Amino acid sequence: MKQNKQSSLSRILSYAGGHKNLTLLGCILSALSAVLGLIPYVCVWLAARNVLETWPSLDGASGLARWGWTAVWTAVGSIVLYFAALMSTHIAAFRTARNIRRAAMSHVLKLPLGFFTENQSGRLRKLIDDNAGLTEDLLAHKLPDLAGTVVTPIAAVVMLFLFDWKMGLLCLLTMVLALLSMCLMMGGKNAGFFHRYQKEIERMSGEAVEYVRGIPVVKMFQQTVYSFKAFYAAIKDYSDLASQYAMSCRVGQTCFLTFINGTFALLIPAALLLASGTDVRTVLVNFIFYALFAPACGQMINRIMYMSEAVMEADEAIGRLDEILSQKPMAEPSARKQPTDTAVSFNHVTFAYPGADHLALDDVSFTVLPGQVTALVGPSGGGKTTAASLIPRFWDTNSGTVAIGGINVQEMAAEDLMRQVAFVFQDTRLFKESLMENIRAARPDASNSEVLAAAHAAQCDDILEKLPQGLDTVVGTKGVYLSGGEQQRIALARAILKDAPIVVLDEATAFADPENEHQIQKAFEALTKNKTVLMIAHRLSTVQGADSIIVLRGGKIAEQGSHESLLALHGVYAAMWEDYQRSAQWKVGSPAGGHCYDRYAGHKNEKGEAV
Repeated sequence: MKQNKQSSLSRILSYAGGHKNLTLLGCILSALSAVLGLIPYVCVWLAARNVLETWPSLDGASGLARWGWTAVWTAVGSIVLYFAALMSTHIAAFRTARNIRRAAMSHVLKLPLGFFTENQSGRLRKLIDDNAGLTEDLLAHKLPDLAGTVVTPIAAVVMLFLFDWKMGLLCLLTMVLALLSMCLMMGGKNAGFFHRYQKEIERMSGEAVEYVRGIPVVKMFQQTVYSFKAFYAAIKDYSDLASQYAMSCRVGQTCFLTFINGTFALLIPAALLLASGTDVRTVLVNFIFYALFAPACGQMINRIMYMSEAVMEADEAIGRLDEILSQKPMAEPSARKQPTDTAVSFNHVTFAYPGADHLALDDVSFTVLPGQVTALVGPSGGGKTTAASLIPRFWDTNSGTVAIGGINVQEMAAEDLMRQVAFVFQDTRLFKESLMENIRAARPDASNSEVLAAAHAAQCDDILEKLPQGLDTVVGTKGVYLSGGEQQRIALARAILKDAPIVVLDEATAFADPENEHQIQKAFEALTKNKTVLMIAHRLSTVQGADSIIVLRGGKIAEQGSHESLLALHGVYAAMWEDYQRSAQWKVGSPAGGHCYDRYAGHKNEKGEAV
């Protein structure tokens, strides 16, 4: 939800906690510093008047030392106060940004796991870290400058008309014209620039992460960034936006710089005209004052410009953070209910992804009995992964219930639910930590011997033998990398160590070579022994021994039964089995078997994308 500038500043300060008073103190000190900073200009005028009144003899200029020291000490005092102001606001700014990051991360941890599959990691990092950082400049620099900027114009206008109203009017005119030029730059079609700019930065950051992950493919096929159309388009759109904004600011920026730096050029002819009709010494003294004071006014206008930019950036940052903070967290039950057994049941479950125009699951009902293995198979986009992701509450159902042991998963506390389910993803994620810590992530209090036992059960012995430090080897450093099948076995060791009574396997052998697949299958035996298992499989050979096979097509259950009973039906599963057998016998140079897939043509994946 879009916030205005005032409410955004108020919301930023609400994260300051006890450091809010430091911010207020910094603003007060900055205002005092600004007032003290004007006094040396008056001292210079008084000293110049004293000199010219007694010229050519300086014997009567007795106040020179007094005005000189007054100017020095007020200037020093202004610097000291401004330093103290910035120290106060910097401390408050860093603590506030830290609190914003903590608040955002605390909220993110309460969001459903599906939120992270929908949002790129690069975009989330930008939203939380960079946008929180944008508030630092506002609180640390621009807010105290704002306090000084509010006080300075009042004192400056008084001083401009204190000595010579005509010269003062010229200085004020250039200040007004500079402010109008600044409004020209930041108003109109440029008013929404920071919103578009932040949006493009987030988009480019997210696409950059995906591009980096795909660099092996780029290098292998000798492609360029143009092959990653999304990343290239993000760069191009960002470049076009920045160029258009820069070009649209040409006139405004030129006028702004001309007016704040051109006051001196107006003062010279004005002083000459004034000197022809009055006391030359008085005009000269006033000219000296305004020639020195005009740049200070220009500096004040510059502060206003940079302060307004920082306010817009911080306003936009809070608006972008609201995209995360406005996401509804998973509802936690008021009372903790414990399941009576490990049966998993889907009861008339209907679900659609946010923003999708069709159902991913439509009135799906089935039960996975305790200690049994149930397999989900079917054409791509049929709803298999969606169904599996509803068990650990990656998402919540639109209607119907998913239950464990007769208890709706939405009525179970998050930590209780996570203890019940071990999920092995198709796309394995390992941290840049030692293998020991990667496996121990499933159960942080596990001993080294328990971790080693889990690795052994997951058939990881050959992996550990070839690594220089065994389980203490850090993945991703000094050239230590694991193949897809090896990473999958480490993930299985993690799941074995967790020892959850329910195991969900999402095509865990998808990226394994034959040797790794054999070892992974052996690891499955250790992982799934006496467990309730729901597995998603595309290789139908892995589901022949399942207690029950459920065929999902178009978000609905098309068939259900054992391998033999489904073959006897001569339906969808039998056709899939025939195609699978034919593909297993395919060899290089043999006729393409693409004709067998036309019976599944026209399907969309679970999010509505054509496949």
